[in-house]
Amino acid sequence: MKKLNPSIKHHLLIGIFISTWLFVFAFFIRPFDDGTVSFKVWVIISIGFSVIAFFCYALLSVIQKSIYQKLSKWNIGFEIASLFFFQLLFWVSTYCFYKSPVLHGGYDFFKFFKMIILKSALISTPIIILARIYVVSLIPAEDDIIIIRGENKLDILKIKKGDLICVSNSQNYVEIFFTDGSQMKKKLIRSTLKKVQNDFDFLIQVHRSHLINPSHFKAWKNQDTISLTQIELPVSKNYRKDLLAL
Repeated sequence: MKKLNPSIKHHLLIGIFISTWLFVFAFFIRPFDDGTVSFKVWVIISIGFSVIAFFCYALLSVIQKSIYQKLSKWNIGFEIASLFFFQLLFWVSTYCFYKSPVLHGGYDFFKFFKMIILKSALISTPIIILARIYVVSLIPAEDDIIIIRGENKLDILKIKKGDLICVSNSQNYVEIFFTDGSQMKKKLIRSTLKKVQNDFDFLIQVHRSHLINPSHFKAWKNQDTISLTQIELPVSKNYRKDLLAL
């Protein structure tokens, strides 16, 4: 998944869903039932596992939002790392609960993983993935905000994705052109064209010095020049084919 819904509220709903599912899993499936565990203990186990799952996912939602706001991007690698982090945190936390004076569990760390965590992870991971994909669809398109950051702390521009027109190289800086109402504005940020392109893969390179947001493409002025919103840019022969494919 290459997108993230950073809303903690939406992810807390996923946390509630996961915790409910784990309560059902622990109470009804009873993955380590040897016939000696009483009904009261199973209630404690089930509630404990579900509460831990909620707080583990709540922590994940806070951390991933912080990362997303800092880097202004999300990719498959971050998504896999997030799922792994949740399962690892859940594994360690539930094991501590399992070995606590409340339960006095007999499994060692790795047997606990094999008998309990592996089973729950195999079933819960696909559910978590589907839930995370669903919450991405809850983000309104018009509120798709991007944050462009430079090397200096004051080099920052937060705009809607649809307002970004193009990015041009300017020696050790990049010049960001964007719309603000009916006006076109620009901001100089100390960064490189390559870094901006890596951070925002929706941008298309049309020249060694220019990236464009394809949604602002208007027309070809001639074979070497294109018209965007309130600006014209040159097009290199090497990049013409990609632009013609739009």
